[in-house]
Amino acid sequence: MENLSRRAALRGAGVLGAAGAAVFATPAVPWTWSPAYSIPGTGTGDDPRTVWDPEADEVIARLMRNPEQVHRVNNLLKGWTRNSQALPAGLPPELRDFIEYARRLPSWTDWDRLDAAVRFNQKRGLYLGVIYGFASGMMSTVIPREARAVYYSKGGWNLKDRISKTAKFGYDVGALNAFRPGGEMIVTCVKTRMAHAGVRYLLPRSEHWAAVAPETKPISQADIMVTWHSLPTTVMRNLRRWRVPMDNYEGNGLLHSWQVTASLLGVRDEYIPNSWGRAESQARQVLDPIIAPTPEGAKLADMLLNLGVNLDLTLLSRGVLGALTRYVCGDRVANWYHIPREPVWSPLLETAWVPFVGMREGLLGVGVPKETYWMFDELLRQFVLLYMSELRMPISIQIPTFNNPKYK
Repeated sequence: MENLSRRAALRGAGVLGAAGAAVFATPAVPWTWSPAYSIPGTGTGDDPRTVWDPEADEVIARLMRNPEQVHRVNNLLKGWTRNSQALPAGLPPELRDFIEYARRLPSWTDWDRLDAAVRFNQKRGLYLGVIYGFASGMMSTVIPREARAVYYSKGGWNLKDRISKTAKFGYDVGALNAFRPGGEMIVTCVKTRMAHAGVRYLLPRSEHWAAVAPETKPISQADIMVTWHSLPTTVMRNLRRWRVPMDNYEGNGLLHSWQVTASLLGVRDEYIPNSWGRAESQARQVLDPIIAPTPEGAKLADMLLNLGVNLDLTLLSRGVLGALTRYVCGDRVANWYHIPREPVWSPLLETAWVPFVGMREGLLGVGVPKETYWMFDELLRQFVLLYMSELRMPISIQIPTFNNPKYK
């Protein structure tokens, strides 16, 4: 009854819009994906929905029992940004040991393939930015467990701050020196891993989350991989839909950068697909059947579409963002959250985007340097980061210290 009352209250408050939206029951899909398809080609076969991150969870749980210490750690780690940078003095010894362990790249890291990912990003950073921003962002609102976890945690209290950190994640993995000593992706992954552990500690203490969540503990290894598929797998699906020609080695390099990312987030090797084909087969099992609207997802979607309203730029208006969302995510997702077809932007995207991609790819083939594309794409990416962070740089991923206070 409490669950039903909570859902009814959210609907009554208009979270799903004037007409409301269906609340879908997320199907219980059994885990049958074989570890034979993973990077090591073997594994325990444990259901990842019952596996979390005990290495991070134990350390962070002990830290969280002293909120003042968490604030102190967050302040100390603000200046820790570069992969090769030494940790600041003053961290608790147990946390320092964990971070030093967690920042190590997996033994199977292939630098040649990571360099190939750099070449891919140089040529196609624009497409990646569009997909990360308008597919992966909105996809998070129709992944029920993720939507609820974000909405009732600190992320739902300040979504723009949360999105800025997500934007930093996408920016860092696509940077030219992402995993190199001068890059920031290793640090970003380790900080995100610790933030996940903080959410796992705090969110079960939220009566509002507990009233609607079917799980007792958020952000399992399965949840991380579902979100993972909303990024690289969704990227590859759209690039194929847009008929983007790809060098196989560079495309596999892109996959490898995300394989390394999953490992740095604490995912077991046995859950990380070893090829695009295996990634697609896993996504069809763990992502595609479970996407559905929720009251929490509807609220987050509305916030996402309003991110540009305070900036006087037509290209970030709610209508343009809605048209991009409908085009990249599809009619089903847009209809769930009552995102209308735009009379100008929707047909323009449907008729002009693929030809634009073809023209851009043609220019790549006739000698326009990939560095030229990178320069313009990098300007766009930097602008997005600056806007999302409200000109507060650098963006700092931190261990959360509270749940969404709007529901206390």
